[in-house]
Amino acid sequence: MMKILLLEDDRILSESLKEFLELEGYGVDVAYRGAEVFDLTFSGTYDLYILDINVPDVDGFDVLSALKESGDETPAIYITALTDINSIARGFEIGADDYIKKPFDPEELVVRIKNKYVHTKFIRIGDLVYNPMTEVLQRDGQTIGLGEIQQKLFHELATKHDQIVESYVLMEMLGQKNLNALRVNIAKLKYKLGIEIKNVRSQGYMIESV
Repeated sequence: MMKILLLEDDRILSESLKEFLELEGYGVDVAYRGAEVFDLTFSGTYDLYILDINVPDVDGFDVLSALKESGDETPAIYITALTDINSIARGFEIGADDYIKKPFDPEELVVRIKNKYVHTKFIRIGDLVYNPMTEVLQRDGQTIGLGEIQQKLFHELATKHDQIVESYVLMEMLGQKNLNALRVNIAKLKYKLGIEIKNVRSQGYMIESV
């Protein structure tokens, strides 16, 4: 299920959007103040942010700017009554992916989500969220950097989660193509990410989605 964080201080609108999006099959958490977004992203991960701009505490511009500066690459859509070109330009400069002017039909929002974001199948492994299209790996909104070899190994295992990836396939990604080098790299990957990578004797390795 795609998880969405909605920042909207108008409670009637936020409740309406939450209900509409949940009927479409999305999971939705709502923040009514800018500062609440930081609490929610600290304790959980999301596949999309939908942000109003004029909200209490921290406005939508500063919210997204802070998230981007922390390394959070989650896509974001602004929903706002602001219509001047400077505001729109600022939103895109900060890192917004889309912009919808209020008032709008909730169906328009759903259409944009489906057309631009749903095709990306995020992979969840424990508290890790992996975007196989951009190869961005995050935990609690923080991007985790992997070395070139470990990135290739993780990508192969993650995109084929719950399947055995043969050892000879994984060894092709190594500088030294032998089983000892593969074991060392798998061990380093397990330690760095804190995940279980199952060794299927005489066959290969597998990440089980949980």
